[in-house]
Amino acid sequence: MSDWLPETPRTLAFPTAAYVTLAGADWLASASPHPDEMHTLWATRPAAPSALPCGTAFDVINAPALFGRRMVDRLWSDGPGSGPVAAHRGRILMFTTPGTAQRLPALLAWEEWATAVPPLLCHGSGDAVTVPPLHPRRGPAADRAPGACGPEDEDPAAPSVSRWLVAPDVRDPWLPGPDVLLWACVRAARSMAGPAREAAAQHPVAMLTAG
Repeated sequence: MSDWLPETPRTLAFPTAAYVTLAGADWLASASPHPDEMHTLWATRPAAPSALPCGTAFDVINAPALFGRRMVDRLWSDGPGSGPVAAHRGRILMFTTPGTAQRLPALLAWEEWATAVPPLLCHGSGDAVTVPPLHPRRGPAADRAPGACGPEDEDPAAPSVSRWLVAPDVRDPWLPGPDVLLWACVRAARSMAGPAREAAAQHPVAMLTAG
């Protein structure tokens, strides 16, 4: 699998929105007990991340970057697609149906590939997550000399950058549930374990040939 991210679509149908629409902002705000305050915060600080509670509008499955990208890859290449997806501090945040955070670990416990799945952080009722700014951060380039860089000109691929990979763009986005996430976990684990298992299987053959 190539090391692609969702902003590099495989098909024309792949959602490539890097910023949240007004409808998507309404959906995000609905997770808060004070949605109007969230809209006010975003209006005054559009480039700042914000915290939202889980368990009502969505849960969040938080995976290491490489494994999370492989999960998203499988969801879009072979599965039903994903809901909104964000990158935050070197990890992938997948927005899922409420209840997924509680149900997914139980499903994984019965799965033979569970040992190949890295530890996932499952954020549900009682938890909160940091979501990226609604729009990508842009520095005031007009206020600087040509070619000069400022701290606001962060590399969007850097691990510390918080950004949307698949931004919410409708008021009621489709979200994957625990069964879909389990499927993606298993497919991602198999894809990462496959080359190692193949190499291990070939090693004894190589030793016999050399002998």
